[in-house]
Parts: sequence; structure tokens; C-alpha cells
Amino acid sequence: MNRPRLGRNVVALAVVSLLTDVSSEMIYPLLPVFLTATLGASATMLGAIEGMAESTAAVLKLASGWWSDRVKRRKPLIVAGYGLASAMRPLIAMAQSTSQVLAIRVTDRIGKGIRGSPRDALIADSVDEANRGRAFGFHRAMDHAGAFAGPLIAFVLLSWVGMDLRSVFWWAAVPGALSVLVLLAFVREPAAPADVLGRAGDADSSHTAIRQMPRSFWAYLGVVFVFTLGGSTDAFLLLRANELGVPIAMLGILWAAFHAVKSLLSTPGGALSDRFGRIPVMTAGWVVYTLVYFGFAMASTQWHAWALFLGYGVFYALTEGVERALVADIVPAAARGTAFGWFHLTIGLGALPASLVFGLIWDRAGSSTAFLFGGSVALAASIGLLAFAAMLRKR
Repeated sequence: MNRPRLGRNVVALAVVSLLTDVSSEMIYPLLPVFLTATLGASATMLGAIEGMAESTAAVLKLASGWWSDRVKRRKPLIVAGYGLASAMRPLIAMAQSTSQVLAIRVTDRIGKGIRGSPRDALIADSVDEANRGRAFGFHRAMDHAGAFAGPLIAFVLLSWVGMDLRSVFWWAAVPGALSVLVLLAFVREPAAPADVLGRAGDADSSHTAIRQMPRSFWAYLGVVFVFTLGGSTDAFLLLRANELGVPIAMLGILWAAFHAVKSLLSTPGGALSDRFGRIPVMTAGWVVYTLVYFGFAMASTQWHAWALFLGYGVFYALTEGVERALVADIVPAAARGTAFGWFHLTIGLGALPASLVFGLIWDRAGSSTAFLFGGSVALAASIGLLAFAAMLRKR
């Protein structure tokens, strides 16, 4: 069966995400070890750094999404966000303390916050509803392809070229700069849908659309928030893998394999939601997440870490694009940017306490207890998602 093309904007933004993640993931898998082994950070501090960084990004995603709805332009904010993050990220190479890493990570995530909601809204604006899950899935797939390549490049630079961590961090600037060039050259503002245009000069059109958002959108965000509370920064999964015996040099390969699964399966995962519905596919993904966290709690050998990371990739493939497509399905087109802002804010507000609590449990009761806690909360959220689906059927 012939499928409609995804279009220039979706493909270009996917390439931008690929290059950005090459840059980011040359650093991220190595950051937990850099912080704990080189700079002496505790698990609690690691959780605080990652939680604060993601929460900062989430708050800005709401503001940037709302602004892109009001001015009816997405691209300037997307360019500003990618540009700031690409400039700041490699500066970790100069960090001499955890506070400096915190400042750099937060600024990096400010860039992510500025670009995230306008980018997701632009993707939704650029494709037909029947193809929306596939479009978001393809974008996530390319993002993860970059996250697959980044750790491999870092591994080659560390193991074969003989660079140290700081030199690898500096080289991450190259793909980051290329991503901004692609964005400037190939992404275009799409024609605004009729309900976005409204009356010429109508500054209140986005506020009107927000008031028309259905209650189901806010209920959906509530369930997403509960699920987020059961998670943690993925840095803890890397620490757990190292604890299970995965060598530091192999963490990048493990991270690359994880992203390979996400890259290969995200487009089919999004397409499944176009065919069978968003919530059934999301529920399956959340159940996989629950099983993976319980698995990390009980794992005892190195191969367990490899198997669980691959399963964790399946969770992402079934949920990341689908969650975004569901947001675009539920809300009016005039408020897509704002809606994505609320979606990302909800996740960010849950990310900080989730990572802090996870780190505290890890420090005081051990990693297994922390993963049991996370898996239990995720299981409760999965039940909540089924209840949300039942609510929608009654409407």
C-alpha cells in the first residue's frame, strides 16, 4: 500500500534531530561516569543535575509553545533553541566542578525547552492526521539513529584514537553546528490551518483555543504525570549497567544498541498507533517499561543489563511518537504549540522529583529498591491509562 510522503519539513527536522543527537550522545553516556568518577558527584547529585536540567527545559517548552501559537511562527524559536544547545553542550569539556556541569546542562536544556514545543507543533502542522503517528515515529527514529551513532563515535575516539573524555566532548561541537545549518537551509514555515489563522491580527486566538481544550487533554496529562513520577534520568540505568559489570568503555556501545532498537522500531510503533489507536500502543509500551524496571531491580549479571536496555528501547519505540501524536489528536490546531508545551511541562515537573527521589532511594536503600519503586509507580500509571481509555469510550 502506497503511503503519503512525510514531506520536506518532517524529513529536514528529522535530520536536524539526528545530527543533534550525534552531538549530544557523544557526551551523555559518558557523563554519569565523568560526574561520579572524575568530579566526585553522588547519585543524589546526579539526579539533581539531570532533574533540574529537564525541569528547566519543560517550563520553557510551555512558554515557547504558547508564543509560537500567538505569533504563528515556529521556525525562529526552533533555530534559537538548537543554536543555543549546540553552542553550550561541548563546554562540559572545560568543567572542573559539578556546579559548572549543572550550569552547562541547564543552559543546554534551555535550548531544548525553546525548540521542543514549536518543533512538535510544526511537525503536526506539516502532516495529515491519518499519517501523524508515523510522522512523529519517523522523527523519533532519526533522533535515535543519531543517538546510536554518537556513542559509537565516542567509543572510537576513546578506544581507538586514544582521546580522553574532555577531548571527545569538544568534538561533539561538529555535528551540533551541522544541525543548525540544515535547519536554516531546509525547514520552512507551513501554511497555517484555517483555525490557526483566525482573524488577521487576532492576538487572542490562541487563548480562545486553549479554553476550548477538552477535559480529556487535562486527564491525559494527569496520567502522564503519574507515569513520569515512576521514572528517573536514564543516567541511573547506565550506572546500574556499570554496577552489573558493563565496563566504562562499553557503556557507549550499550547506549548505541539501545538507540538502535529505538531507531528501528519507532516508525513502525507510530504507524501501529495510526492503525490500532494511540492508547492501546501506549499501554503496551508502559507495561514494557514496568517489566524493564522490575528486571533492573532483580538483575545480577552483565548480560541482564544488555537485555534490559534492548527492552527499554522497545518501550520508547511504542510511546515517544505516539504520546505526541495523541496530544495533536486531542487539542485544537490553534493551540498545538501551547498543548505540546503543557505536555512537556507535565513531564518536566515530574522529572525533577522523580530523579531526586530515585537518587535518594539509591543512596539509602540500594539500586534494586529504587528500580522496584519506579516499576511500581509505572504499573499504577498503566492502570490509570486504561481507566482514561474507558473514560474516552463513554464520551
